[in-house]
Amino acid sequence: MSGGVDSAVAAARAVDAGHDVVGVHLALSRMPGTLRTGSRGCCTIEDSMDAQRAANIIDIPYYVWDFSERFKLDVVDDFIAEYTAGRTPNPCMRCNEKIKFAALLEKALDLGFDAVCTGHYATILTDADGNRELHRASAWAKDQSYVLGVLTSDQLAHAMFPLGATPSKAEVRAEAAARGFSVANKPDSHDICFIPDGDTRGWLAERVGAETGDILDREGNRLGSHEGAHAFTVGQRKGLNIGYPSDDGKPRFVLEVRPKENTVVVGPKEALDIAEIAGSRFTWAGLAPEHADEEFACDVQIRAHADPVPATAVVRPNADGTPELVITPDEPLNGVAPGQTAVVYVGTRVLGQTTIDRTVSAVPVG
Repeated sequence: MSGGVDSAVAAARAVDAGHDVVGVHLALSRMPGTLRTGSRGCCTIEDSMDAQRAANIIDIPYYVWDFSERFKLDVVDDFIAEYTAGRTPNPCMRCNEKIKFAALLEKALDLGFDAVCTGHYATILTDADGNRELHRASAWAKDQSYVLGVLTSDQLAHAMFPLGATPSKAEVRAEAAARGFSVANKPDSHDICFIPDGDTRGWLAERVGAETGDILDREGNRLGSHEGAHAFTVGQRKGLNIGYPSDDGKPRFVLEVRPKENTVVVGPKEALDIAEIAGSRFTWAGLAPEHADEEFACDVQIRAHADPVPATAVVRPNADGTPELVITPDEPLNGVAPGQTAVVYVGTRVLGQTTIDRTVSAVPVG
């Protein structure tokens, strides 16, 4: 129970369904702020108190479990390492993968519980052979299946999402109000919970330092300088401070971050179009495709709130012989960066995901 409206209603619905429910709030920081900053974060002392008030109304036991060390190692440190390597990480995916459905689920099963129930908007269906599948929520505007794409078959076997069939968030808020929950109109949390002021660049600079480097064009010509490559992400336009326009007068965008050389490569917007993405860190949400080594039709989604794009996918070895999931969109994707997560769908079903290791531009250099 994060202290938000979704998890409170999910817990209440689980009780109504006849389950023996215990509310758990995850303490993910050793030094949590007392109060929230706007709508940022979900792990403050105030959030814990909100969760406890909801648990009291539902009349279920309530505990705070300290996962701060695991969170630091598996989410925060991973976030820093990915940025340092020039990739764009998704900490929400890592939190679901490593904390909520790994560390938390492991502890719950050890204590004799059957499942972890959350307020995510997603649906679990069962096929004709009894295999569980992860599907989109009924309301695509609130669908959160993307951030659950990292779940495995074993984790889906012990997961519950009571809000998946709810038509709208407004209905959840109305239900929360009717139940007497004080969080009925509490704003949704967003952004990165461990960077409450939203200043990712400053937060990273404090932890990995800042060193002046070059800004290059696609041909390797020096255009200017920057104060730390980690502060840039693919697709970024603002903050380049090159000082003079391109030959055609069009704005430049970050195309690539090279942390080893501490350089940033920039170019025209059309150079952000990506014709292929691939990653070796892939998993399947349920049963794997029967012939994953043969191309199959799918949709790919590269951000939590992006539209799915028709594509083909296949598992094949890369140059080192390591199997990787290769995804070719029917139309180029825009502004995709290594480190992002590509989630593969077949219809409404989440088939699997991969962390993107490499991309292939649709616009050749020169």
